[in-house]
Amino acid sequence: MRDHLERQADAIEWVLWSHRVQARVAGGTVGPRLVRFYLHPAPGVRVSRLLSLTEELALALDTPACRITRQGGQVVLELPRTGVPAISLHTLAGCLGHDNVPRETALLGLDEEGQVLGLRLSSPDVAHVLVAGTTGSGKTALLQVMILSLAQHNPVAALQLVLIDPQGRGLGALAALPHVRDMVTEPAASAAALAGLVDELEERARRRVAFPRLVVVIDELADIAGVAVAARESLTRLVSRGRGMGIHVVAATQKPTTAAVGSLVQANFPTRIVGRVASAADARVAAGRGGLGAESLLGRGDFLLVGGGTVARFQGAYEDPAAVRSLVQQIARVPDELPLLAATGTEGLGGRAREAMRRGWQIVK
Repeated sequence: MRDHLERQADAIEWVLWSHRVQARVAGGTVGPRLVRFYLHPAPGVRVSRLLSLTEELALALDTPACRITRQGGQVVLELPRTGVPAISLHTLAGCLGHDNVPRETALLGLDEEGQVLGLRLSSPDVAHVLVAGTTGSGKTALLQVMILSLAQHNPVAALQLVLIDPQGRGLGALAALPHVRDMVTEPAASAAALAGLVDELEERARRRVAFPRLVVVIDELADIAGVAVAARESLTRLVSRGRGMGIHVVAATQKPTTAAVGSLVQANFPTRIVGRVASAADARVAAGRGGLGAESLLGRGDFLLVGGGTVARFQGAYEDPAAVRSLVQQIARVPDELPLLAATGTEGLGGRAREAMRRGWQIVK
């Protein structure tokens, strides 16, 4: 491996030298799916000059694509790894210890350093999550993983799910989970379901209760927004006021445009998960900021997590259809005997992990 990385570093420096760009490779890291090389350009070398050479670098390195970004004070060149096995939920939970997965936390995958990454939905820094990505980005598979991890590590009495899947394909296999209170597969029924959730929001506000946690998962936001004005208004009310009443929205879309997402809805999703998108303009809307290069992501579970002023690239976990069915059956068989006020599982974790979890991000070895 070391010899191969050295040869790749030499090839990178040769391409830069041949195009009269003064920069050198100063180390790197090997992650679950990516190899990252740290580039140190000479004073006066523009980052845009390096960005213009991505195709030449990919050709010299014999890779389908490479991505160059600026992270803090250094420039990073990222290459995909080949022949890497998929990451499973069992792998993630095993890294943490199956009894140490915090409540209300949706597991996502492994970050570039091989650390488990997840989102604690009840954190004020998270609240609602927008997932964007084209076909093949791994968007629906990630939704399945998030739902399964929530169901595995939270009792029904503490957390419930409403699944809205207008296309009737991605979330149907999860309908048998005991946590699923409602499963909506017709676009026309989505508006009524969202209106009912707004009524529940108002009732919770009247009673001043935020329990049990209710997670609303929408597999295609553009289909919901296109049904009726009333559906968009209901969704806007849910994301505007839901967090304080224990209601969280996780919405996915293939079309991260202002017309599809809506400006007010977009403003109320503090956390974004962005997979491969069609253009830089779509990447800007999906992430809420530009310059992240989401249009150059690899697809198949390659995501950026954007939130709290931080950007983390990660490889999403994946469960094939047979594994999804098996997990649903396993969760349905387990008696709902978990205590409602169990510990969050932070005991024994390092300072970095505790701070990450306090902010709503879980990053632990």
